Amino acid sequence: MSDIFREIDDELRRDNLLKLWQRYGKYVIALVVLVLLIAGAVVAWRDHLASERRAQATSYSSALMVARAGKEAEAAKLFGSLAADGSGYSLLAAFQEAALLAKSGDRKGAIAAYDRLAASTAITPEFRDLAVLLSVMQGLPDGNPEAAIKRLQPLTANGNPWRASALDLTAAAKLKAGDRSGALAIYKELADDLTAPQGLRARAAEMTAALKS
Repeated sequence: MSDIFREIDDELRRDNLLKLWQRYGKYVIALVVLVLLIAGAVVAWRDHLASERRAQATSYSSALMVARAGKEAEAAKLFGSLAADGSGYSLLAAFQEAALLAKSGDRKGAIAAYDRLAASTAITPEFRDLAVLLSVMQGLPDGNPEAAIKRLQPLTANGNPWRASALDLTAAAKLKAGDRSGALAIYKELADDLTAPQGLRARAAEMTAALKS
């Protein structure tokens, strides 16, 4: 008797499943197709990104080879194109572009490139500050020392990663402006700063001795 009931129960289940499939089967199929399409799209997108990264890496390497061949101006243009495309190499390429412009003698072009980085909200404050530092460094020989000092002031705050370099450059600007005592005070501070790079401390000590004599 129990076998009969089990068979009836199984039959009812099959009937219910058949009715459910007839009612919802097309939705199940549509869902499966959608999942497969999404999975395919994700794989295709990942492949596309990987292909783009390989292309960007190749372009960056090519620009480096041009720079190593001594063609700074040509390499700067290649890095400029990479910097403008928003790729993963754009930030590094932008700094390379500016450095090569400076090396090729195009100081105004280098300053403009660094200033674009300094004004960018798409990069971290540390890199913006580095761009400011390098821009001032390029502009100081022919520029206004007072403007340079003002622009460097935020970088000289405690905790700024570029503080020591900014102080060194500020002292140089003060010397250019004729403020010998102001430069001496900064060089003395920098020479005694144990957190500053050893090379900067040594140079600051030499400048301190020279300004005292």
